[in-house]
Amino acid sequence: MRWLGGRESGNVEDRRGSGGGGGLLVGGGIGTIVIAIIVTLLGGDPSDLLNSSQQQTQSPTMPGARTGPQPDDAAASFTRKVLASTEDAWTQILAKEGMQYRPPTLVFFRGQTRSGCGAASAASGPFYCPGDKKLYIDLSFYDDLARRFQAPGDFAMAYVIAHEVGHYLQDELGIMDKVHSAQQQMNERQANRMSVRLELQADYLAGVWAHHAQGKTFTFEPGDVEEALTAANAIGDDRIQKETQGYVVPDGFTHGTSAQRMYWFSKGLKTGDLNQGDTFNSREDANLQ
Repeated sequence: MRWLGGRESGNVEDRRGSGGGGGLLVGGGIGTIVIAIIVTLLGGDPSDLLNSSQQQTQSPTMPGARTGPQPDDAAASFTRKVLASTEDAWTQILAKEGMQYRPPTLVFFRGQTRSGCGAASAASGPFYCPGDKKLYIDLSFYDDLARRFQAPGDFAMAYVIAHEVGHYLQDELGIMDKVHSAQQQMNERQANRMSVRLELQADYLAGVWAHHAQGKTFTFEPGDVEEALTAANAIGDDRIQKETQGYVVPDGFTHGTSAQRMYWFSKGLKTGDLNQGDTFNSREDANLQ
């Protein structure tokens, strides 16, 4: 990505100078193997974070005073720029639909922190918490994205942030509440399928952001789109399950296959149309494995 100037978002709560507090997020209901994988993905399923994390009794981590330069300040600056870009893009997109965009707060933390969805650690990966309507990221995740998932590059990093902003939009638009209500009446297999559609829509929304932001806050450089597609491919449920347990269990998917994630991000990037991202009723990706 080549930035065309632009601002850094002020909607950031920086807890990197704070001491650790709280334990790890502990999920339940979809098997310990899959849970151990999901907590390393970008954000996981918001309903898992909200409903399945066990609350710890330790004191919350409070924002602390910064004590000079931090080793990940460059990543923090980049993240602020991407967040500002999402703010500008979604303000314009929603205004055309007669809606007002109220930007979320993004929390930087290091190691462990406390969210409205319970305790979180670096292993949680970036996530959106419906409980306090904030995004959370330990900036060391960018290193994991490059090393573990072989998805390096600045646009891959931007895709991760835009995906979590997509979850915030789903919450603000009432989509997340409808999904969670429907899941209460479903068995585990059906509920997982709904989680997949929620994640794929967040991928689509990330693509919509990129469509509107390019040429305004940044321009694509050779390989940028491939970086995001590599990230989407690397974190598909099928690839993760294959690498960790040697086989794939589609009924256990909560994020979608690599092909599905790449498809919906690409469609959002191509169309830039908020109204073409109904992943719940569309089956145009049904044959993608």
